[in-house]
Amino acid sequence: MIQVEGVTTVTDTDFDTEVLGAELPVLVKFTADWCGPCRQLAPVLGAVASEQADRLKIVQLDVDRNPEITLRYGVLATPTLMVFRAGELVKSMVGARPKRRLLEELEDVLVQG
Repeated sequence: MIQVEGVTTVTDTDFDTEVLGAELPVLVKFTADWCGPCRQLAPVLGAVASEQADRLKIVQLDVDRNPEITLRYGVLATPTLMVFRAGELVKSMVGARPKRRLLEELEDVLVQG
């Protein structure tokens, strides 16, 4: 799995603590080593992670190594992006996208309040 600065890797073991228990909204990228669009999305998420660090936490989860969380949220395709706020799933998106579009889609999640 590609390691990107500002993007933490989570597993079945620590997902509930790192994602559901986080104070900030969390964007989870469900990914796989063999997924081309996941690799394309990596630098986009790295840029968003550094620019929005005070408003959004970004993590990634390998679907092949973490079947429990993958099944829990019904992930069928990679990359799937899910946003959690206060332990609740608030948004789900499938597929890679450019940074500008991703930020537009995250706008309602990033609004302070």
